Amino acid sequence: MIAIADCGSTKIDWCFLNDDKVEKQIFTMGMNAVMLTEEEMRTRIADELMPEIDKLKDRINAVYFYGAGCISAEVCGNVARAIRANIPSAQTVEVYTDLLAAARALCGREPGIACIMGTGSNSCLYDGEAIAANVSPLGFILGDEGSGAVLGKLFIGDVLKRQLPAEVSSRFLEEYDLDLLTIIRRVYKEPQANRFLASVTPFLSKNIDVPEIHDMVLGSFRAFFRRNIKNYPGYDKHTVNFIGSIAFYFKPVLEEAAKAEGCRVGDIVKSPMQGLIKFHTSTTH
Repeated sequence: MIAIADCGSTKIDWCFLNDDKVEKQIFTMGMNAVMLTEEEMRTRIADELMPEIDKLKDRINAVYFYGAGCISAEVCGNVARAIRANIPSAQTVEVYTDLLAAARALCGREPGIACIMGTGSNSCLYDGEAIAANVSPLGFILGDEGSGAVLGKLFIGDVLKRQLPAEVSSRFLEEYDLDLLTIIRRVYKEPQANRFLASVTPFLSKNIDVPEIHDMVLGSFRAFFRRNIKNYPGYDKHTVNFIGSIAFYFKPVLEEAAKAEGCRVGDIVKSPMQGLIKFHTSTTH
């Protein structure tokens, strides 16, 4: 039995496969591996995952973990040891960045451009085996164009600076039970401001026909293509493929932005799991 984990900042999607059939799929709390110690990750896995797979744990012989923050050998080693401590039956534990998950799920073994657009955003040029080039996303303060966190940041800023119709701003603040002091506290004093900012994007999706909201989202998506995708050599020879909730729910605006920037959008899927299942069950490990 193999386990595949798709780990984002919000949730981890764990899929347990017997041959090519899904035997169990569960979700646990997300984590960014670069922000947690090995001990913290080991404890989280023990507390959240292990009670759910008690009857399966001794049958698991390989774990393929793709995670946010898995960007160095040191961090990947911490994750691998945290997994091995909880699943000692696994003879193989491989840890990769979530960006490689996107590339393998979207492109398989063919070259292409793969992107993540959810709470954060990222992109890469993929050569069919490995990531050939990556423009650093830089996070929601310096980059992450088009992400949920950046859309939330731009939108809330527009609300508080009275750049939107008064009725729209009032409805938003009432629906989310927010005021100026609460927003300042959530953004500047409490942890995980990126999640808070991204949490308002359903309001944007429901109100995308408001011209000011549409233009803001379009502008952020255009910035994603301009500041990231256009830096890859031969970008215009590839389709640009996406994984993530923001790309999925804002697909028409994303395609509009791509056209305006001279790019072609390919596949857009909400989750990489089905693509990862296909990749790992068609490969001999």
